Formats: sequence, C-alpha cells, structure tokens
Amino acid sequence: MTETAQSAPAGRGVRLPRTARRAQLLAAAQDVFVANGYHAAAMDEIAERAGVSKPVLYQHFPGKLELYMALLESHVDELVGRVRTAIGSTTDNKLRVRAAVAAFYDFVDGEGQAFRMVFESDLRSEPAVQSAVERATTDSVDAITETITADAGLDEERARLLAVGLVGLSQVTARSWLADNRRVPKEDAVALISNLAWRGIGGGFPLQH
Repeated sequence: MTETAQSAPAGRGVRLPRTARRAQLLAAAQDVFVANGYHAAAMDEIAERAGVSKPVLYQHFPGKLELYMALLESHVDELVGRVRTAIGSTTDNKLRVRAAVAAFYDFVDGEGQAFRMVFESDLRSEPAVQSAVERATTDSVDAITETITADAGLDEERARLLAVGLVGLSQVTARSWLADNRRVPKEDAVALISNLAWRGIGGGFPLQH
C-alpha cells in the first residue's frame, strides 16, 4: 500500500500536496542556505535534507537562484508584515515606536535565522537579491513614514528621515543583541531602544494621540 503524508514521515516516496511539498523544500533550503551561504549551498544537499530526489526539487524550483529568491521574498514579506502590524496595532504613538522596535527584535530572534538571508546575504551582487533586500528596508520605512507624516505634521521628506533612523536603529541593535548572545533580556532590550527612539521622536515633535 502506498504511504500517505498522514501515515508516514515526509520523505522519499511519500506523496504530498504541492503546497506541503513546497513548504518542506523551503524549510530544508533554509537550513542549508543559512548554514552554508548561497554559493556553498548545493541542490543535492537540499534535496537530501528534504528527503526527496533532485528531480522532485527541480519540479518546484528550476534552479538554486529561484529557490533562494522564493525564500528571501517570503522573509522580506514577513519582516514588512511585522512592521506594518506593529504600526497599526495601536494609536498610541509611544506604543507604536515600541512595537516597531519589537518587530525587528522578534524577526531577528525568530526560528531558522531568516534574518541572515535578509541582512547578511552573500549574494547582494545579484540584482534581484539586492532589490529584495532593499525592499525590506524601504517598505518598513514607508510604513513608518506614513504614520509619522500623519501624526507629527511633518512633510514627507523629514518624516521619512526619521523613519529611516528608527528602522536603522532597530535593525542594527537587534542584530548586535543577538550576536551578543541575548545577554540582555529581549523585553529589556526593546524597552531600552524604544525609549531612546521615543525621546528623540516624541520629545521633538508634537505627535497627536
């Protein structure tokens, strides 16, 4: 009798729905790309880790770059989604700043080290990769700019500069916090950085609540 996805672990010979198989392949690729980087990662290793043959892998992804881009775009979407959700989670501007900072810390602290593909890709020379990585920043900045423009009464150029500062501060400190082995509890780290940002934004501009 043929094994099904419900009766056996996913692997060679197991028939999975296309979406489930794609998710399995992406998870395996994530492990390999994070561990080895793009250039050292091999499709053979990804297929083996996923428990499928190379032809099955190529049925879903024509090549290594397409597989890498599918992962990268999904991680960028996740980060931008986190930031947009944070900004829309409250009308209290101080809490918005804290939520935005927390979005970056949560993303960096997530399983699978997805942030490495977004912020530390070894394929930045590839135009499609560069564009996706830049979108992670620009779309996050856009989301915050809209709020600052509306609430602080600033023109878009000045609001955008503040948003760039908040995004840069959040991203750099989150990565530094992780590299330092989370010695400061995450909640404390988020509070420290959000308070720093809020004193600059909230103290300098008449944000409306």
